[in-house]
Amino acid sequence: METGRTDNGRGVALVTGSSSGIGEGIARRLADDGLRVVVHSHTRPEDGARIAAEIGGDHLGADLADEEQAAALVAATLERHGRLDVLVNNAGISWPIPHADLAAARAEDWRRLLEVNLIAPWVLTTAALEALRGSTRDGGGCVVNITSHAGVRPKGSSVPYAASKAALNHTTRLLAAALGPDVRVNAVAPGLVDTPMTRTWAEAHETWATRSPMRRAATPDDVADLVSTVVHSRYLTGEVIVLDGGLNLT
Repeated sequence: METGRTDNGRGVALVTGSSSGIGEGIARRLADDGLRVVVHSHTRPEDGARIAAEIGGDHLGADLADEEQAAALVAATLERHGRLDVLVNNAGISWPIPHADLAAARAEDWRRLLEVNLIAPWVLTTAALEALRGSTRDGGGCVVNITSHAGVRPKGSSVPYAASKAALNHTTRLLAAALGPDVRVNAVAPGLVDTPMTRTWAEAHETWATRSPMRRAATPDDVADLVSTVVHSRYLTGEVIVLDGGLNLT
């Protein structure tokens, strides 16, 4: 299939896990930037379809833990739009497991977290590579991986979760070295982000309100602002940018 020739010259962005929270903020921002956005969801298809309609984009569903469905998500994007210029690997999963309780972090938990948080971005990037290399968008094709503060510091909801994000950070650098200059690859690593999922995390909010220089958690728009900057840069690659309101300084 010929890529990079349709959608009236508009770039096309696929944002995984974009039916709520950080992903929704990124999808809306990239649409405001003029990109045609494909909203992806798995567990919230009604929200994904609504957001896509509101931003003039498209909606596709897939279980990214399934390699065939992940690859098919890219294929469906190309079939509908004829191009793919920006891939934002935002979808991720997490649940709390005490770090000191090693037995509670079962091999099954490791496999599930790695499948979605690490292997799925690899599968998606591999499937999208030809289209990204052929991008005619100003700045060319790019991948932005949404990782986590937990992949930079020894913290996070569980050891397997933090390890999956740390591995995605390093994979980002390896891919940037391997795929340049045709495709840029970067990561944005947020700390606490104020979303419906995190609003009951009182201890974390207290930490960011009292210890970070910015005295608050990030918002999805804060993350979206940085992702937009990364997407529209023509030179930045191989960077893992921590967005934690300065908490790393304390």
